[in-house]
Amino acid sequence: MANLYKKDSPFQVYISFKKYLDVLEHIRYNDRLEYRANYAESLIERTKNFKEFRDGFQDISLLEKNEELIRLLLADLFPTGLTHNEIKAASIPLSNITFNYTERFKNILKDAGKDFEIELRNITDNEFYVFCCCLILQSYFKKDIRSTIPFYYDIPNKQGIMKHYKITVNSDFTEIIPTEKAKIPDDGIMDMLLENLDDFKLWKKYFPSQSWILKGFTIISLVDCTSEVALSDLKSSMIEIDPENLKPDENLTEIFKSYFDVPELNFGLMTFNKKEQKLDKLPIYESFLTNHILDFWINTFDEETRKNTFNNLSHNSKPIVVSNVDNLDANVKQLPSFNILKDNHINSFMVIPIMKDNELLAIMEFTSPVAGSFNGLKLKKMEFFTDMVLFSLSRFYFEKNYQIEAIIQKEYTTIHDSVVWKFRNEAEKYFTASLGKKMYTLKQISFKNLTPLFGVSDIRSSSEKRFKLMLEDLNQQINCLMDIFTLTNSDSEKFLLALDIFKNELNHEIKADTEQRFQRLLREEIHPFLQGKLEIKTSREIKSKIKDYFSNIFAQTDLFYNHRKNLDDSITLVNRKLADMLDESQTKAQQIFPHYYERFKSDGVEHNLYIGHTIAPDLHYSFKVVHKLRYWQLKTICRMEHEFQSFKKDLPIPLDIASLIFVYNEKIDIRFRMDEKRFDVDGAYNSYYEIIKKRLDKAHIKDSSERITAPGKITIVYFGMENQKEYLDYISKLQKKGILQHDVEFLRVEDLQGITGLLALRVSLI
Repeated sequence: MANLYKKDSPFQVYISFKKYLDVLEHIRYNDRLEYRANYAESLIERTKNFKEFRDGFQDISLLEKNEELIRLLLADLFPTGLTHNEIKAASIPLSNITFNYTERFKNILKDAGKDFEIELRNITDNEFYVFCCCLILQSYFKKDIRSTIPFYYDIPNKQGIMKHYKITVNSDFTEIIPTEKAKIPDDGIMDMLLENLDDFKLWKKYFPSQSWILKGFTIISLVDCTSEVALSDLKSSMIEIDPENLKPDENLTEIFKSYFDVPELNFGLMTFNKKEQKLDKLPIYESFLTNHILDFWINTFDEETRKNTFNNLSHNSKPIVVSNVDNLDANVKQLPSFNILKDNHINSFMVIPIMKDNELLAIMEFTSPVAGSFNGLKLKKMEFFTDMVLFSLSRFYFEKNYQIEAIIQKEYTTIHDSVVWKFRNEAEKYFTASLGKKMYTLKQISFKNLTPLFGVSDIRSSSEKRFKLMLEDLNQQINCLMDIFTLTNSDSEKFLLALDIFKNELNHEIKADTEQRFQRLLREEIHPFLQGKLEIKTSREIKSKIKDYFSNIFAQTDLFYNHRKNLDDSITLVNRKLADMLDESQTKAQQIFPHYYERFKSDGVEHNLYIGHTIAPDLHYSFKVVHKLRYWQLKTICRMEHEFQSFKKDLPIPLDIASLIFVYNEKIDIRFRMDEKRFDVDGAYNSYYEIIKKRLDKAHIKDSSERITAPGKITIVYFGMENQKEYLDYISKLQKKGILQHDVEFLRVEDLQGITGLLALRVSLI
């Protein structure tokens, strides 16, 4: 047999007693005590005919054939007086093959059953291989790596409870020897390997399979650490919560059985809903947890009794421990709850409130049909675990909220804080249903009877500027190309002619597709031609000009973009500063009254506010709230205008903005549109408001060619005299604060398609 391991390893393994026989040889000739020397000599004599004991062997049947001789040989290492106490055996190094057991170890294996096979716990094939390589570094190369991986055996007892034993290994009687296939890595390679413990293939490269010999035997000692391992497993199962799959470890009850050493144990858990003063089942636990006592509490007592019970638990949070229900007081046995215990064959139980900051979070129950299963000592063991329960519950609620937020993000997109509560309510219903594997259709989200506020700070004449700068870019590009082609030979004449046609078209009769046709000419003909010039023998001057040309190209369009980039950078800067200012001011506006707020950036910044009782139903709402927010809006737009004037001079391209507020008194509804992931006005009647907003953008003063908006001025558009009076009052306040000038204009807005009777106030900023 070439390999005694089930797993691949760098070793050829031989069972050998050579190193121990060498120890006996030393005692034989050097021990001053005659009986010790005689004892050693007798053992050596008994084994002298077994050459394989020194040379090593791989036939494990020899272990059973020579069981008595091996027991005598190793008697000093396995004292008879300790055989019923120590859990000890000899072993083939790093294998599951053990022999020469103490009596206690034999009994443990006997209780596990004849079909049980002892195996190391939680080590992968790759981890095992690398660990063997580390032993070579440590033992043969004397590399001080101090690497210790804890090894465990999991062995069930006769009651079926899984017991956990930590293994300590004595390797004094082993030796590691290189074969001809072995590679001897230098210090640099060894350091590199230790820096890459997870790189299994790298380790196998320098320590090929079976390239080293491992000879000898080890002595393993087991320590029962079931409670410690079970506690660790409990902590792991509580900590390892997958946000995508919120469910606890289904082995939780089995782990508790090991931890408490109670073979017949049921575990239950319910969270406490403080708001409704009741216990809630967790759908993720329902499939495998048992809540006998807690079910009785939530299904039997009336509401008043339950609240009193939970109040008592909150003030007196001591656990209830009953070792034997038959020993309960006679009066208790008359209560309905006692029948529940008997009906469910509960003869011992613990009920443990989980508290945090003197508030009840959850209740755990442990029940068993076996009397005496639980007592004060078992309860004491819970002290080591309570913090983990708290952590797990906190983590569960965190992940629950995270998942609810994820549902909102997925189904509704980013939602403003003022309305998120309604989305959360709907998402929580969806989440709870999904935990219980039930179908739930998300309901439509809408808010009714809202007063809208609209404002915009528009960048003036941005389209005209963009068109003008596009012409400058294209003309510059054409001139640059003409300059290159005049230096090349006659094969570029057709390009010069085409460019001349485009230049004339740009400056005299530009068409809708002029830019697209120019792009196509560049991509399909001119640019490939210029790239070819760079790859062949061409004059240094031409190559330099071609490289300069391509350095000015915007890769996505193949066009020059310098002038338009300056405009886009200017617009981006204006939008960012104005939007940041508006968002910052919004936090103060929300304090006036929570409302839905949205803003958009294009060539300027526009914003919408929707205010009403349905957005914050728990707060008192009146029309005074609308007046306060309208004043806030006017004041904020004035501040944005002043801020713009302060950085206007630093823009790459000079720009102006013109600000407008539209006042609308009618109530509207908004509804979240699932397809667009955004709110929009709801219904045909309410769309009238949106139509007016869009048509105001380019509206003129009635009987005039002048726009109603103007740079350096605020324009307020409204329908009736009541709004005019309201805003004149706001303007007066801002005039007194030195923000607005005393040049208020009273304007009539031209009739728009389907819209008549609009009025406007216009006032300059100081």
